[in-house]
Amino acid sequence: MQQKLLPPRLFLLCLISMIAIHLTFSPPPIWGSAVQTIAGIAIALGFLAITVLGARQFDRARTNINTFYKPDTLVTTGLFRFTRNPMYVGFSGALFGAAIALNCLTGLLIAIAFVVVADRWYIRYEERMMADTFGPAYADYRAKTRRWL
Repeated sequence: MQQKLLPPRLFLLCLISMIAIHLTFSPPPIWGSAVQTIAGIAIALGFLAITVLGARQFDRARTNINTFYKPDTLVTTGLFRFTRNPMYVGFSGALFGAAIALNCLTGLLIAIAFVVVADRWYIRYEERMMADTFGPAYADYRAKTRRWL
């Protein structure tokens, strides 16, 4: 199978890019304080916890987590009651938290880029696979549960 850029790798690329750009160009602070840095880190860690919890739900359901493989099980409980994509919500929120911690406008732009790519590339692809695999059950779930939040 051809290797594709999986969401966790894109997340890491975005995070590393954010940090590298910040360290390389050291833009003047847009806002900032130690409290803001701590808050940004707390936000990032909190959202990463959402990603981990979503992944654990997939593991407990014994379903495939790989974006580009056919899904095995329609998971609609736990975090998936509130959003169809808790792992993307977690990755996105973590990037926004990192941008806040770094006090970096460029980081916010990178976080926004991640959201757009996740929404347009990963999520739409996954939704087509879910609809093909689970049909009416997925349509019902999709009607009741938001894509993001």
